Amino acid sequence: MLAEERKPDALDAFRVARRWFMSGRRIEMQELAAELRVNRATLFRWVGGRDDLLGEILWSLAEPALAAAVKASDGNGAERITGAIGRFAAAVDQADFLRQFVRREPERALRILTTRAGTLQSRLLASIETLLKEEVSQGNLHPPLPLRDLGYLIVRIVESFLYAEFITGEEPDIAMAELAVGALLGRRDPETD
Repeated sequence: MLAEERKPDALDAFRVARRWFMSGRRIEMQELAAELRVNRATLFRWVGGRDDLLGEILWSLAEPALAAAVKASDGNGAERITGAIGRFAAAVDQADFLRQFVRREPERALRILTTRAGTLQSRLLASIETLLKEEVSQGNLHPPLPLRDLGYLIVRIVESFLYAEFITGEEPDIAMAELAVGALLGRRDPETD
């Protein structure tokens, strides 16, 4: 696991926990401390509580997925944002490790993913707000609401359709999430024009 000559640190704890998470393994702080050969107090000092660590792991996976989705999106304004959000939501929906986490620990997962209890939602909101600002500054988007509110609604729309199974008992519907975000942004559907 670790080189014999060096002691583990917070980054090692994060890397091991992230690897476990991505393999579908539940992160238990006692097991992680034992793997690193440190006591629980040291581990908690390094990474905070279990929810804090899970939030950091989730953001480390979400941030590059969102960046890739934005990069892969064509057009500008509402078209670009809608495409990016649709690609991002699809990537999240297809992540087996995330699906396993949400099914294994639905209350904890939804709290970390969709509330202010963790840092994930605020970071995602900030990233989407930045994307909106880029399009507004280039004159490609004329938002119907303040950007912070618009970003918040986009996040909530995606969460509503992505985690529908746990909210309403229905199947996730990523295509509908993309359509709803497009409607909010005033995206014109070329099929209906």
